[in-house]
Amino acid sequence: MSYTNLLLHVIIRTKYSRDAFPNEHAEKLYRYIWGFVRGKKCVLHRINGIPNHLHLLVDLHPSIAVSDFVKELKTSTHAWLKKQHTIFPDFIAWGSQYAALAVSEADKERVVAYIARQREHHKVVNFENEYRKILQENGINPDEQYWLKD
Repeated sequence: MSYTNLLLHVIIRTKYSRDAFPNEHAEKLYRYIWGFVRGKKCVLHRINGIPNHLHLLVDLHPSIAVSDFVKELKTSTHAWLKKQHTIFPDFIAWGSQYAALAVSEADKERVVAYIARQREHHKVVNFENEYRKILQENGINPDEQYWLKD
């Protein structure tokens, strides 16, 4: 028997970090994403965000590659958001970059709590600084030449 534990903290942002998800409608997007994740035989432990980006804690099914999961997530939600134009009129596209960071079982609840506090967190920290810090804490030094250019 094979065993996997593919717990990932996924961060995606809108193109140009444009505010596109009004708080009053964000839950509709989160429910759509929950259905998408379930359809991929994955488990969504937590989702939250602010108007220009989302955080997900996902237990990825071993049959899907990380890059395929994120690409399909962005493609599916892009189409759905366009159909929901009246409640998400400012969504134009997703940014091309994303982060998918491994999370240990020991850190799972800490990451769940972090994602749950996104709205409060971003009252004092902007997305760019948050994203840079998360990447650096995970041993990634972002290439400034491409840093959040789209």
